[in-house]
Amino acid sequence: MTTISSRDFNQDVGKAKRLARHEPVFITDRGRPSHVLMSFEAFRQISGQTESIIDLLAMPDTSELELDTTPSDSSWDRTETLDEGVG
Repeated sequence: MTTISSRDFNQDVGKAKRLARHEPVFITDRGRPSHVLMSFEAFRQISGQTESIIDLLAMPDTSELELDTTPSDSSWDRTETLDEGVG
């Protein structure tokens, strides 16, 4: 178990992150444990999370989405614009 003070953590976050790749790092505040830094993979294992970040960011099933396909009144007619420019 690795323990570092809040002061040491603030001075060298990179070191704490490197240590956390191998095991959780306990961060102390005035000598008492206050936080735990661990890799995301370790967090997934202890939380039972099975989805990857890609799964979480994926679009929902599109068969459940309702799309409004009615044309809006504010749409412009392309042929009208092209005819006006000729002259």
